Amino acid sequence: MEFKQGCGWKACYDEERNLYTAERGGCGYYHLYEITVEIYNALQNGMSDSDSYHLINQGRHLYMDVNDRCGPPYTVVLDHDYKTLCPWADVVSSGRVWPDELTDVAVELFESEKNNREQRRKKREERK
Repeated sequence: MEFKQGCGWKACYDEERNLYTAERGGCGYYHLYEITVEIYNALQNGMSDSDSYHLINQGRHLYMDVNDRCGPPYTVVLDHDYKTLCPWADVVSSGRVWPDELTDVAVELFESEKNNREQRRKKREERK
């Protein structure tokens, strides 16, 4: 595996699976993404969290944990395969995971999660 990282982020290229993934984290938040080769290539070692945010955020959101003091902490699992996709990541979890039904609604509602709609719809059909 090949890695790049900066303040608050880390990206991985898994050459065996030709898979690009990234994590972003800081005080009160943690996110995992599947990213494209173009996003990975644009990331530079040492790049700031602010600059990397705009790149990494374009990827497919896999997982998020929020503990920002604006409410109770929570975790949203957008793709249950996140551990397989990102075995290298030091995943942060509050332990309070949203139910799949709530996650499905959020993915359908929020434009920022449109990259997950096809995958979530397929999993929802399999659950029925």
